[in-house]
Amino acid sequence: MNEATTSLSIVALFFHADVVVKGVLLLLLAASVWSWTVIIDKLWRIGVASRLARRYEARVAAGCAAAELLPESDVAARQDTASIVLAAGAAESARAAPHDGESWGERRERIERAMRLALSTELRRLEMRAPFLATLGSAAPFIGLFGTVWGIMHSFAAIAQANSTGLSVVAPGIAEALFATAMGLAAAIPAVVAYNKITVELGRFAGRMQVLIGRSGSLLCYSLAER
Repeated sequence: MNEATTSLSIVALFFHADVVVKGVLLLLLAASVWSWTVIIDKLWRIGVASRLARRYEARVAAGCAAAELLPESDVAARQDTASIVLAAGAAESARAAPHDGESWGERRERIERAMRLALSTELRRLEMRAPFLATLGSAAPFIGLFGTVWGIMHSFAAIAQANSTGLSVVAPGIAEALFATAMGLAAAIPAVVAYNKITVELGRFAGRMQVLIGRSGSLLCYSLAER
């Protein structure tokens, strides 16, 4: 019994698998490790960006002045999304004096457009490598299935050579083959769940930033009008 347990352990299944199945397993393992790296990195970055955005929302809600909304120390010390977006609006406000005949609404739109462009760039940065999770979620089960099919073909060849269909002959080969499918699912399921989570969080963050842009645009526009 101890020998059978050892022969069907994960390590034993890997070392007794065909070279092609081993390659599939190593590929899935590497993809799974990288996907967890991406998952942790993206969730951490989005979480930090959301917390800092809420701080700026509190400043806007408190009715602070434009100079208090984005102090110079914040611009110098932080490179988070909210700081970068608000800095783009402040730079537009400081760069261009009010145009002749430009209405208050046109000034505000000019400042908000600069912030929306900065937000679009920052959202693309936050989304980097996230599509890998979707690709892994759709491809990993098929990669694992390929390893399973190849392993079963190899097992049938071994059964033919052994000229026996006993369970002790069939079980190890089938287990090695099915191990590839299990690895594919183990890599795909977390990737799909995390991709959906990241997509939802990015959508919420983008909505929060749009509200912040609309509210802070008025403050920056007033500071431009007062010059």
